Amino acid sequence: MSHRKKRCHVIQEEKISTFCGVFRRQALDRGAMKLSVNKIATGHNADDIAETILMNILRGDIARLKRCTSIITGDESDENESSVIPRCKPLKYAYEKEIVLYAFYKRLDYFSTECVYSPNAYRGNIRTYIKDLERLRPSSIIDIIHSGEQLIIKQTAKMPVQRVCERCSYCSSMPICKACLLIEGLNKGVPKLGIGKTERYRKEMQKQDQCCNEQSLCHCTKEKLTVTEQD
Repeated sequence: MSHRKKRCHVIQEEKISTFCGVFRRQALDRGAMKLSVNKIATGHNADDIAETILMNILRGDIARLKRCTSIITGDESDENESSVIPRCKPLKYAYEKEIVLYAFYKRLDYFSTECVYSPNAYRGNIRTYIKDLERLRPSSIIDIIHSGEQLIIKQTAKMPVQRVCERCSYCSSMPICKACLLIEGLNKGVPKLGIGKTERYRKEMQKQDQCCNEQSLCHCTKEKLTVTEQD
């Protein structure tokens, strides 16, 4: 990954968290599969959940909005995520400050250093907004969580169907997963490839893969996608 790190300087700081989040989640799942675990417990607290709910509302991301309010995701009852190792969030209703106080007084080791890129990320702006709300209304965080839980998704809303990535076989709602798209961009020297609207590039990658699979001497020879920084 060292040669890829050199290319990351062209990525805006607020976009770096996209790479971190995608690769971290996939690494967590792949590690869990190797260990044959049947559930993953994450440390998401009430502050995290409230931030995620607001982010998904502002983005209009219905699929993620439905998942982020659930205390367990990816279980057998979820038809769209039956192939994913279930995740549970035991600290969903615990405030971040309560967790820190508990760890401090119990003298437990905990990671207290915030990521240097988080203030510039989209989530950082949401976090600041929620903290401002909390000063005016102390129950804002829990109120946001309860409001998110009460949101009802229309039955007519089209939800993404879970499948597997055609390249790495990792679970994905798209033919080519986000991680493969980001890696492709790093390899091509175009880090922005996997950020934002990516449908066009996914189709190009699918066409290229199909060409290479059907021909023993493929003419494309994995040429770079016709993408420029202007895209």
